This record gives sequence, C-alpha cells and structure tokens, in this order.
Amino acid sequence: MKISKFSIDRPVFTTVVMFLVIILGIVSLMRIPLKLIPDLNPPIAVVVTTYEGAGPEEVSEKITKPLEANLSTLPGIDNITSTSQEGSNFILLEFSWSTRIDDVQNDVLQRIGQTPMPEGAGEPQFFKFDPSQFPIIQLSLQSEGENVNVEQLSKQLTQELASVEGVANISVTGITAVEVVVELQEDKMEEYGLTQSDIVQLIQANNISLPGSTVESEGKTLTTRVLSQLTSIEDISDLTITVNPLTGDEVRISEVASVEMKPLNENTITRADEKPAVLLSILQESDANTANVSEQFQEKMNEALSKNQYEGVKADILFDQGDYIRLAIGNIANSLIVGGALAMAVLFFFLKNIKSTLIIGVAIPYSVIMTFVLMFFAGFDLNIMTLGALALGIGMLVDNAIVVIENIYRHLSMGKQPKRASYDGTKEVGLAITASTITTVVVFLPVIFISGILGQIFKEFALTIAFSMFASLFVALTVIPMMASHWLKAVPTDVEAKRQNSRSLLTLEKAVRWSLGHRIIVLSTAFLLLVVGIFGLTKVGTQFLPPTDEGFVSIEIETENGTSLEETNRVVQAVEDVFADEQDTEVYVSLIGSTQEDSFRGIGEANKAEMYVKMTEERDRSIFEFVDDVKPKAEKAALEVNETAEVTFNLQSASGTEPQTLTFSVRDADNQRLNEAVAEIENSISTIDNVTEVSTDLDETVKEIQMTVNRDASLQAGMAPAQVAKIVTDATRGVFSTQILDGNTSEVKTVYVKYDEDVVKNIEQLRAMRVKTPAGNFTTLEELADIVIQDGPVKVRRISGQDAVQFRLTFSANSNLGEISSEVDDKIAGLNLSDETEISYSGEQELLDNSKGDMILAMVLAIVLVYIVMAAQYESFIYPFVIMFTVPLAIIGVTISLIVSNLPLSIPAIIGILILIGIVVTNAILMVDSILLRKRAGYVGMEAIVQSVKDRVRPILMTALTAILGLVPLASGIGDGTEINQPMSVVVIGGLFSSTFLTLFVIPVVFSFFDRQTRKKQFTEEK
Repeated sequence: MKISKFSIDRPVFTTVVMFLVIILGIVSLMRIPLKLIPDLNPPIAVVVTTYEGAGPEEVSEKITKPLEANLSTLPGIDNITSTSQEGSNFILLEFSWSTRIDDVQNDVLQRIGQTPMPEGAGEPQFFKFDPSQFPIIQLSLQSEGENVNVEQLSKQLTQELASVEGVANISVTGITAVEVVVELQEDKMEEYGLTQSDIVQLIQANNISLPGSTVESEGKTLTTRVLSQLTSIEDISDLTITVNPLTGDEVRISEVASVEMKPLNENTITRADEKPAVLLSILQESDANTANVSEQFQEKMNEALSKNQYEGVKADILFDQGDYIRLAIGNIANSLIVGGALAMAVLFFFLKNIKSTLIIGVAIPYSVIMTFVLMFFAGFDLNIMTLGALALGIGMLVDNAIVVIENIYRHLSMGKQPKRASYDGTKEVGLAITASTITTVVVFLPVIFISGILGQIFKEFALTIAFSMFASLFVALTVIPMMASHWLKAVPTDVEAKRQNSRSLLTLEKAVRWSLGHRIIVLSTAFLLLVVGIFGLTKVGTQFLPPTDEGFVSIEIETENGTSLEETNRVVQAVEDVFADEQDTEVYVSLIGSTQEDSFRGIGEANKAEMYVKMTEERDRSIFEFVDDVKPKAEKAALEVNETAEVTFNLQSASGTEPQTLTFSVRDADNQRLNEAVAEIENSISTIDNVTEVSTDLDETVKEIQMTVNRDASLQAGMAPAQVAKIVTDATRGVFSTQILDGNTSEVKTVYVKYDEDVVKNIEQLRAMRVKTPAGNFTTLEELADIVIQDGPVKVRRISGQDAVQFRLTFSANSNLGEISSEVDDKIAGLNLSDETEISYSGEQELLDNSKGDMILAMVLAIVLVYIVMAAQYESFIYPFVIMFTVPLAIIGVTISLIVSNLPLSIPAIIGILILIGIVVTNAILMVDSILLRKRAGYVGMEAIVQSVKDRVRPILMTALTAILGLVPLASGIGDGTEINQPMSVVVIGGLFSSTFLTLFVIPVVFSFFDRQTRKKQFTEEK
C-alpha cells in the first residue's frame, strides 16, 4: 500500500492535510442548511375552477367532466382525482415521478384553454405543488386583559414580524374583515318601489374615476380625469335614490337601508384556551434555512411582545418546524457522540491499550468532518436522514480503522518495530478493507436509482453513508498507520503467542474443528434457522414509514348541516373541556364556523369547527397514545351535546404521511351498484379489531333549499326564470357594489349591498320575500317558484373518470398498516362484489405498494453488485460465492430484532437490510482473505481455516460490537426525530449479531466444500 507508506514516511504532510480537511469541514458544517427532511417535489398539480351558485352535480357535469376528458391524455399522467362541490371543483393531477411539472405545464394550460366553460364560471386555475406553501410555524395570540383588542394588535405585530429574513408570508386566521355593509329594509324598498339592483347601480354611478383625453393649455398637454368619489359611510347614506311622489322630497339611501362599517360575516369564532385569539401561520421562502428562520422569528416575536403596546397579549406556539428540527438533529447528534464513545470503549476492552483507543478516537471525528466537506460540495442539507446516516454509520466508520489498528498491534506483538509493524499490518489488510468498503458502498447504488418519494427521501441518506465509508477508508489507510508508527511502542514478543494459547481461543478452536467435522449438522441448523427467520418476517406486519411524534394534532368537528353557530360552539366547548382536563395538553386553539383552509378561501360553514392541540414537552405518552386515550372521551363529550356531532383526529408525520390511517377508494361506472358496494364494505370493515373509526365521503349530504321556477307564473309576471334566479342569488348572497378609499384611515373598504338577515335566513321569510316585476308591481317569491327543502350531496368525487367513494379508516397505535390492510382485503374478498367494482388504495398503503417492487429490485441488484465487485477483486467466482453465504444468516437476527422491539417491517427496515448486505460480508471477507493468506504462507487444509478463524475472531468481534453499540442510541428510539432511523438501527443490530456469530462457524464449513484439499474429507479432531 503505497499511500500508507507515504503517510508513515511523511507524518508532517499527513498532519497538515488533516488540519486542512478539518478547517474545510468546520466551514462546510456552518454553511450546510438545517432542514427536517430532504426537499420533496412530487409531480402533483391541481386545477381549481369556481362556478358561483352551482350545485355539486351541476359543477361535475358542466365543468369537471369536460376538464377530465381533456386532461386525461396528458403525457406522463398517472391518475386524475376530482372533487365537485357547491360553487367550485378541485382536480388533482398525479404524474409519474419521471415527469417534471415544468415540462408539462404548458400542455396543461393548453388543454384547460381548449375546454369550454359555462357562462358564469371562472377561468380554471392551475397550481403546482410547492412545499414552501406549508407553514413552518403556527402560533396563537390570545388576550389576557379585559380591554385588549387582540385583532388590532395582531395586525400590527404581523407587520413587524413580516420583516424577518426568510419569511415569505404570514396568514392570519380569526380576524374579521370590516367592510361597508348596506342592509336593505324590505318594507321601505317596496314603499318607494325600489330593488336591490337600484341601490347597487346608484352607488356605482356615484363612485367613479374615469380618464379623459388630453387637453392643450398654455402650451402644455394635460391629461384629464373625471372624479366623483365616496370616502365615508356618510357619503353613501346621503346619496339620493328617488323622489317621494307625494311630497316631492328627496329619498336618500339612509331612509331605505342602514349603512354601517362592520364585519360582512360574523359567523366565526377563534379562541385559545377558551380565550379570544387569532391564529398566525408563517410561511418561509423556498430557499430559506428553516432552523434559522424559526430562530430569528422567535427572537423578533419575543422582542416585540416585550413592548408596552402588546401588554396583555400572550403567544403560544402550536407547531414550530425549526424547534423540531433542532431537537431532532440534536438527538441524532447525541446518538452519534454516544455511539462513538461506546465504540472506543469496545476497542479498549479488547486491546487494553489506551493509545490505540485514542487513535481510533481521532479517526471517528476526522471521518465525520471529512464527510461534511463532501456533503457541502454535493449540495446536501443536514437533516434527520443525512445525520441519521452518519449516526447509523458510526460503527462502520471505525470498522476499517479497527481492522488496521488491531493488525498493527498483532504485528507489534510479533516483536516488530512500530514503523515496520504499521506498514506490514496495514499492507496485510489493505486489500480486505478496500474490498469490504467497496462492497458496503455498492449496495447503495440501487437506492440512487429508486424513483418516487422513496428515492427523494433516501438518495441523500445513501450517498452520505457512501461518503462516510470512503472517508473512513482514507483515514484507515493514511492517518491510522501514521499515528500508530509514532504513538505505539514495541510490546513483548510472547504476547501474541500467549493470546493464541488462551483458554477462549482454544475453546473457539475446538468449536471450529467440531463444526468442520459435522458440516451437515451445521448447515442444516443454519438453514432451519433461516426458514424460521423468513417465516417470522412475514408475521411482524408492515408500514411505509414510521410515524414521527411532533406533539401536535388537529381535530375536525362537524355537526349536521344546518346546525347553528351557537350549537356548534357548544359542541366545541365540550371537547375543549376534555383537553383542559388532560395534563399533557399545553395549549389548544379552536376555530368555530370555519376551518383554516376555508378561512383562507374566505368561506365558512356554521356546522364546522377545527381545533389544534399541542402537547407539553415533558410527557410520558406519545402523541399516538394520547390520541387513543383522548379520542373516546372527546367523541362522548361531543355526542352528549349534539347527537349528530362527528369528531375526527388528524395526525401528520414529518414525511407528510398520515399515521395510523388507511385510505382507499371504491369506483364503479354504475352509481347504484357503487352505493350498494360502499354500504356492504362499510358494514363489513367496521367490525375489524383495533379500527377506531370508519368514514366515507358518501356520508356527507346537505339540506338545501331548492327553488324550482314556475315558468308560467314568471311569464305572467313578465320575467324569465334567469331573472328570478338573479334576484334570489343577489338577495341571499349580497352584491359587491364598489370599493371606497376611507378618508380617515386611507384604507380601501369594500361596499356590499344585502338584504336584512331576517329576510333571507328564514325559509318562511324567504318565501314571502317581495319581488318587483317589470310592470312595477310587487309579488312574493313563492308565487314565482316552488320552494322545498331537499337532501343534496356536498361533494361529487371521481377517480380516473368514474364515480368514486373515499374510505378512511383510523386504527389504534398497537396495530400497524399491514395488519389492517390485510384484514380489509379479507373482508372485501368475502363480499363477492362485482368485477366492475374497483378497489384502489391511496395514501400510505399506496406508497408502500408502489415501493415494494423498487425495494425487491434494489436488494437483488445489491446482492449481484456485491458479488460482482468481490469476483473482480479476488479474480475468482468461488470465493465471493462463499462470502455471500453470510447474507441469509443476517435474516435470522433481523426477524428476532423486529419481534423483540415490536416494530413492523417498514421501508427504513428494508433499507437496513440493504445496508446489512454490504456490512455482513465484511466479516466473511476478512475470514476468507486470511484463509487465502495462510494457504499462500504454507498452511494446509483445515489448519489454514482454523488458524484464520483464531487470527480474525478479534477484529471480527471488535468491528461487530462497535457497529452494534454505536447503533444502540438510535435503536432505543429515545428523543424526537429518531423514529425514521430506529427501524434501520434495530435491523442492522439484529442482523449483525446473528451473522457475526454464525460466520465464525458457517463460513469455514462452506469454504471447506469449495477447497480442493478439504472438499471430500470428513474432518476429525487433529492434534
């Protein structure tokens, strides 16, 4: 190994290079951005269209189906899901992961433009998925004083906080926008023969700003503008609408309507811990560092709230991704440090030499720092995946160094001088550790080619481990021999001889000789254990990604359509009392009469509410156990107030999946058959154990007032049905008239003209509403239309051009996705549904199903690549085949570890198995390499095998134990952010344990079958 000799001969040069790498590593670490997970950019887009006043079925027929027909032939399209509801539709476009949204955007816009829209419908809007549009911080501002106007103060605070670097936008929920509202008095309007449109047109006609042509004046060309502006509610009130025919007096707007500055819609309530509050959602810029934005935002907020003007305002952070990132990365960093310390302890235990331990202590941080340099130049973030890769690889980082230092120590024990021992020891194992490093790295090549969300999450993970392994190899071949040649001293020559004749090695020798003498028994036992391991692996259950405990949950509360705001508020108060009694609750925020999503769109429904609950940092329960405990209490409390109340808990994981939730859709071209199938499925799966809730979107119907225009009656009144519809729509919804510039505050205010609430919110009053005919007479609405209350669908869902119903199952924390989905499959299979009724999974189960093929391919490719690399290195097809026998031996430990830790088989666990394929062959490589060296040195047959086991048992045990103990902190799952890496660590520990133990006996037996000197000979104990 020339590089090792150069490092030993040039210690100053090697040391200078070390310091250069350390400096670069520190600078790189300071510049690597902190994020929670790698950036995810799924090829997803949506098309949204508004159609004011149209019902769900009308929207579906006139807008959704024509758009679906044109969009279904887009290149790369995988799936189209649409939802049609009153006044709007939502079409979700899912493309293949090889498709870039930017490449198909023009095609989508062209197809949209070619689709004819009905009159009155808005232009379809196209939106790409953008992760930066999800808030990184959510907080509530609540009033602690009696005279504190939290809405007004929140506006001022928002303006101050918006200046924080990296903050893109701050959305505020709970602030009621104050507008100019003109409320018409029906009796006065009829008295003067006026209509709603008369008032609207009058206000519009008096609030103008129109440009004229240019005029020449005194040699100058001047522009002209005609102005008549309204600047206050007094200006509007004083407008003359008509003249009293009896008195000749002017009739002003104030005589037929009230003109006030007030909220247009007061049907929402926002509170935190049962006190008036507003909710702030902070969005960051797409390229911002989440942890930095969070830290600076909190500093700015605390500084602002300390001012006198905000006295009495309390801020409670519901969710801060930056805090979670710092906590998660801190926990993984601690695991890395503890793992490194345990690895050094193992080395000291075996070698009983403090200097050797210190040399390894230098190798660990140096390898990590070198990895930071490679990560920076690769453009990676520091997130739970990349740092988890370092923590996972901490044991592997020292493997190469341990093998080198142990072999150098063995050569010192032979009486060699430190410099010669360092060179000979490194040269002897240099090829073996290079081979083992390359085989460990090549298993990650297939991961790089995996597509989809899985590829985006684990690509940086795989490359980070590869970087760290190459860094550790470089350190083991340069820094370790250089330091050993100067730090280690010669040891007595009889140390190695004494070790070879120690009781432990003599016992091992007997065991190996017995194994070689009973080869069939050994292989049969290993095969039986392998079969048991594979069978056990099918019984542990499955899931896509482990859920992350972020201590935050949102709750949707819904009562029967038509329920008043006051009744919904009573239901929410009952649920609030449940959370108030829970000691693990830190703060809860309630939005009544709307949800956060609806409030951003400016809509709301009195029968809906949303709650956000944050748990305390110091708690004994996970968020999943908390939900399992609290959900029955919350449902019971809500039902005691209103028997139609539904309470739904929504958990969100860091990866974007919804934990403990199974979703699937049922599709059929025949709507009646679809409804029958849905009813059967719902009744069947509701009986599954551990299922806590089953819901479908077919359950959602709304009581609606349907007005069927009587064409004969309207014709006699001189009106067309469209005119009647326009009058009713304007009366019930209100009409935007104009915008005025407030003369006092310079704020722009919108003017709405609407009827008094008593006229349009009561069905009897609505029937009696007075309608002016073209002849100037007034008649009642019920004389022009039949008015009845009917059930109508809230939403019409379609998937791939067929009517569909979405199912949503939630299950308890003591079950897993694989178990529940298997039981659902069994239940549906027993129903004998029509072949034309299609069932398709979505959400986490769909991701898991799509990933299985990729993961199986990755494992097969990993095994093939490892074999190819070793065959090329050994110039043999036989010895790599012997080494590959260690891979199935790892499955035994994998199964045991998953059963003991009560973890299902997830994608991280499969990645752990992939890592094992590269790791477990390392021990076999050391063993086979040593056997070949012994044979070249003159050892014959069994003696070469037995002596090699005795020589290599110490480094094999050392590398295995350092890897195992280095992973213990991550495998324990203690602390936030370790959940995704825990299954990987558990699997690697179990696989290493079984493969290491069995390698000492199985690999010698397998080798003996392929060696000409030992192939046919039945071994007996030799002296």
